[in-house]
Amino acid sequence: MGANNGKQYGSEGKGSSSISSDVSSSTDHTPTKAQKNVATSEDSDLSMRTLSTPSPALICPPNLPGFQNGRGSSTSSSSITGETVAMVHSPPPTRLTHPLIRLASRPQKEQASIDRLPDHSMVQIFSFLPTNQLCRCARVCRRWYNLAWDPRLWRTIRLTGETINVDRALKVLTRRLCQDTPNVCLMLETVTVSGCRRLTDRGLYTIAQCCPELRRLEVSGCYNISNEAVFDVVSLCPNLEHLDVSGCSKVTCISLTREASIKLSPLHGKQISIRYLDMTDCFVLEDEGLHTIAAHCTQLTHLYLRRCVRLTDEGLRYLVIYCASIKELSVSDCRFVSDFGLREIAKLESRLRYLSIAHCGRITDVGIRYVAKYCSKLRYLNARGCEGITDHGVEYLAKNCTKLKSLDIGKCPLVSDTGLECLALNCFNLKRLSLKSCESITGQGLQIVAANCFDLQTLNVQDCEVSVEALRFVKRHCKRCVIEHTNPAFF
Repeated sequence: MGANNGKQYGSEGKGSSSISSDVSSSTDHTPTKAQKNVATSEDSDLSMRTLSTPSPALICPPNLPGFQNGRGSSTSSSSITGETVAMVHSPPPTRLTHPLIRLASRPQKEQASIDRLPDHSMVQIFSFLPTNQLCRCARVCRRWYNLAWDPRLWRTIRLTGETINVDRALKVLTRRLCQDTPNVCLMLETVTVSGCRRLTDRGLYTIAQCCPELRRLEVSGCYNISNEAVFDVVSLCPNLEHLDVSGCSKVTCISLTREASIKLSPLHGKQISIRYLDMTDCFVLEDEGLHTIAAHCTQLTHLYLRRCVRLTDEGLRYLVIYCASIKELSVSDCRFVSDFGLREIAKLESRLRYLSIAHCGRITDVGIRYVAKYCSKLRYLNARGCEGITDHGVEYLAKNCTKLKSLDIGKCPLVSDTGLECLALNCFNLKRLSLKSCESITGQGLQIVAANCFDLQTLNVQDCEVSVEALRFVKRHCKRCVIEHTNPAFF
């Protein structure tokens, strides 16, 4: 149904009948037969010019009140209901005039304020619009059509929503963007498609074929894509640096296609230029898949494996062997990761700045000591829910990672005021501290932290037995600190 509407709308811009009626409505007499022939001839020329130009894409629902039978309406609404598809339309036509046709005199309309802006200002305004709104702007008039398709505005495509037909939208958009460079879209660098359940391998294959300069791809929550489509993208887009496949449960690996591996020279190897990889909630990722990822993506600096529940310490060993440049790593909720895994992670040494091991129940002070000893430049540590961590682990961490800025040790019942005191006396640059549900923490420990960490910005003491006086003490000494608490007497 969306395709039919698109064809109908495309014919409106290039048919002679609509233009003829437009001209006749503005005259005060009926044109002669010769005049009709002249107008029809000029309409045919416009039709040929329209047919020779690929049509742009308009992301809008077919059953929107303002779009009935493929025609625009002055009372169109911006609310979107029902299925969203990519509709094809022609550039807005210009009014045809002829010396033989005398137009009725009309009072000239006052020019809209926005039309007085120069082109570069309009392009700057359009740069803040999402993809679907930018496509709608292309329908306003011929000037807006030309400005909306300025190549500078199409370095990024962002599509969101569960009902949008992403495969078709990407096909139509890339076809229009390939107008000046057939089959290749050289300006597009970023594609963000979030939560679009209708994105399939066909849509990703379109991106892989048409966008060789792609640098950033985000398809989080698009659970219908598979390994084969991802392989095509990383193989045909050699400049890809940022890949987010979080929530894509069918993705089990990141690798080159077999054809791409064969074509690569021995000097180039089988490397992928990805530096940022988010595979959060890729539940079926296993150690062997992580081994393949590490072997192909040796330039990784940011890797997020949250809730990849099948990973073990063996997978982390592969990771450290091949990816020695990792700065940020998250293995939160990977329940099979233990102190042996942290021993492998510690081999990243001073390069590691961010580490999240939240809810890894097999981690104890032993693993924390490995990290603290070798990763002295650690800035962020999330160890929430690691119930095996005690004051000894916090003390070792505080004395070795003195530049720590953010620490989350919530739900660690064995951490008490003793650990907080050691933390406060060594980590003066601490800005964020979470102690949520730490049963052994009291107001005394908080006062020591507040008296030494003046730059504290966020403090979470929810479900902790701390007095109102202690919270007020923190507020007096750390004036910029936002305190998250569950004490109704403190406000």
